[in-house]
Amino acid sequence: MIRMGSGAYTRDVDERRDRMQDQAGHMGDAAEADAGVGTEAAAVASASSAPEPEPSSTQKVPLLEGIEAPMLPAPPAEPRIYDWRSDEEHRPRRVLAVVNQKGGVGKSTTAVNLAAALGELGQKVLMVDLDPQGNATSGFGLDKNQRESCIYDSLLGDTPLAQVIEPSESANVFVAPATIQLAGAEIELVSSLSRESRLRTVLEPVEADFDFVLIDCPPSLGLLTINGLTAASGLIVPVQCEYYALEGLSKLLDSVRLVKTHLNPGLELFGAVMTMFDSRTKLSQQVVDEVRDFFGDRVFRTLIPRSVRISEAPSHGMPVTLYDTTGRGAIAYRELAKEVLLRA
Repeated sequence: MIRMGSGAYTRDVDERRDRMQDQAGHMGDAAEADAGVGTEAAAVASASSAPEPEPSSTQKVPLLEGIEAPMLPAPPAEPRIYDWRSDEEHRPRRVLAVVNQKGGVGKSTTAVNLAAALGELGQKVLMVDLDPQGNATSGFGLDKNQRESCIYDSLLGDTPLAQVIEPSESANVFVAPATIQLAGAEIELVSSLSRESRLRTVLEPVEADFDFVLIDCPPSLGLLTINGLTAASGLIVPVQCEYYALEGLSKLLDSVRLVKTHLNPGLELFGAVMTMFDSRTKLSQQVVDEVRDFFGDRVFRTLIPRSVRISEAPSHGMPVTLYDTTGRGAIAYRELAKEVLLRA
């Protein structure tokens, strides 16, 4: 057994401690180096797995080689909500002229009952009676022979339309009545300035106060009807389910095309409605098929049936929706009103 002196033993211990510290230092440097490499690798992996930022609304994304198309803008976080009555720029024009130059096709009946059905759905409706016969006026229970003023006074006089409009017994429906005075308007308008756009001019101050404006045009293609077409944004054409009802459509469409070209570029066919449909006859279905082949999806799906109740309602001064609330005619016009709302 070899015994070392205290001095030699102390030196040996110090040397071993120094060697251990040197080894620990080298291991720490290596660990730090490994950690640095791992951190960089993790950063690279994270960057490669992170989702790419979404392109802006103006960035272009190639769809096919050599072809680029702009991306669609992202939808807004919240939809824009505004009162269209106070926003003139974006307010839709819901001025619909009910027109057919052939008489007896259910034109005034459709105008009256459609207005009443829209009123039941909470729509504020103005019924403008432009027919000198005044059927739309009497159809809402207003005496056309005892009116202090009518639409004639606005078209050819200085009476504002707001002073002519009267409420009706149907909910949310107001009427600009007509009297026999309107029969002379065709002649008096001939020499008037801007004779084709008189109705549009008198409607402008009140149009924004209503959800819909329905114009019952006379059964002719004279100046009153032209005024209705010029003021309207869309046309509703009642077509009786009879053969003769088809003969006048081409002439009507020619007149509409002229008005659209020269007076009202925004005029469109809003829809054609089949009236007096009799499911017992093949002729009614043949007429419906022919009109649908011609107008396509512009024909309303709702068919207005031939109904005694619909014919009786005007004699009582009320629309069929009030006269026979649960009858086939009332139900049909309510369905038609729903279709109109969907298209408007």
